[in-house]
Amino acid sequence: MVQVLVAYSSRTGNTEKLARAVARGAEDAGAAVVCKRAADVTRDDLIAADGLVFGSPVYFGTPTAEMKDLIDRSVGARRKLRNKVGAAFVTGGHHTGGKETTLLAILMAFLIHEMVVVGDPIETGGHYGIAALGTPGEDDERAAGLLGARVADIAGRLKG
Repeated sequence: MVQVLVAYSSRTGNTEKLARAVARGAEDAGAAVVCKRAADVTRDDLIAADGLVFGSPVYFGTPTAEMKDLIDRSVGARRKLRNKVGAAFVTGGHHTGGKETTLLAILMAFLIHEMVVVGDPIETGGHYGIAALGTPGEDDERAAGLLGARVADIAGRLKG
């Protein structure tokens, strides 16, 4: 069975809400899912996962310090994340406000680990990942679920 790790940083609950939707989508696609705050993710969690989906609020166009710490700690799993699937999602309080730069910062870390990076499915926009403005609405949660399902699907194909 494919395992997907959904790791997130959330101060107001918006990013956590999106993380839960990503996790539901991956579960609905048949994956075993571990969903936890970035600060609680261990090296073993990273290594055990076939797919990793990281989410963060936008802070000055970059991930939060909590998410950046997880990315920094992922160096301890270097070479063990190779060929796993990676995807990202973000929330922000402004209609532009650095969502794409935050997504790309997360995705760059995955690329450095030699992971297979996927964006959101074409039916949700087909860009770098899911980006919600403020509190995620139904459309945002649906898109997040589709991203989770896509990660589970691709991870299964690569593992299989």
